[in-house]
Amino acid sequence: MKTKHIVYILLIIGIIALIGYRIMDNREIANSSKNTGGPSIKTVTGLVVKPEKFTDNLSLSGTLEANEQVDIRSEITGVVEAINFEEGTRVSRGQVLLRVNDSELRAQLSRVTTAQQLASENERRAKLLLEKQAISQEEYDIASADFKSSKAQSQLISAQLKKATIRAPFSGTIGLRNISEGTYVTPATPIATLVNLDKLKITFSIPEKYANRMKVNNELSFTVSGGKDTLSAKIYAVEPMIDLSTRTLKVRAIADNPERTLYPGMFANVNLPLETVADAIMVPTEALIPIQNGKVIFVLKDGKAVQVEVETGARTDKDARVLSGLKVGDTILTTGVMALKDGSPVNVKLENLDKTTRTK
Repeated sequence: MKTKHIVYILLIIGIIALIGYRIMDNREIANSSKNTGGPSIKTVTGLVVKPEKFTDNLSLSGTLEANEQVDIRSEITGVVEAINFEEGTRVSRGQVLLRVNDSELRAQLSRVTTAQQLASENERRAKLLLEKQAISQEEYDIASADFKSSKAQSQLISAQLKKATIRAPFSGTIGLRNISEGTYVTPATPIATLVNLDKLKITFSIPEKYANRMKVNNELSFTVSGGKDTLSAKIYAVEPMIDLSTRTLKVRAIADNPERTLYPGMFANVNLPLETVADAIMVPTEALIPIQNGKVIFVLKDGKAVQVEVETGARTDKDARVLSGLKVGDTILTTGVMALKDGSPVNVKLENLDKTTRTK
């Protein structure tokens, strides 16, 4: 029994000692707070708002198309007797590409020409007889109609003969041929594709909210897959209506291709400038705090972090443009803002921002 009492006494003494220690520790903390003037002040990073030049660009996807492109086909049926081009080479406008055998057409033209000459002579004689009132007007009209019909048939066959020789409709590069000499071709037979690569079209679509900003002769830049160079193009045509299914507007630009290093069908990354603002207010995206109805940012006022509601516009990879809520000269807090409360005292370490131009 004595041992048990001793244990109880020791436990009571230990509890009393622990309580006394906690009381003394709390007093020391309170005294320390009084000596330092209150809770510790947080140190955060900030920067002074300055006007910057900002270019608002729209990134889009487009496709390169040939300035001029046509499938070469024969307008008449027949056997190819001569091919006058080499695959993948340049051809000039009017150059003979191939000839279709026209011996049958020439024979028909010879026959029709003979008939035309006879009809012409009959019409001449009928006219003389009509003047002498040896025949009726009706007989002369029949002879005249025969002559005109023969003449029309001769013109028709002559036109078909011209189609037996196929020429390049414009200068360009001709592709791989699908026929050989001796092939029987029809108007449905594809012979080759002729493409003008001196200039290329770029077709892309923009959201309808930017439609009123699209103007003919506006310039843009683009890159292609596998290419390192940034190329330029100029808008030359805008679709006059919005696509109802996609709510976009189709735009077409044209680019020079003097080295012929670009090809139709290539994928293009289009960078379309929308506007350039000389005195834009740009802030780092990490400084913005989303709230239910918008965004806020902490501004330094009288040594305290004060919340200011802002309206933002276009963004870059790291920054956002502030349209309202801030003014030039304000000091905004950029890091450590998530742990701040409105009105909290802070120590601010200013950043050195050297950028003067930003591009979206």
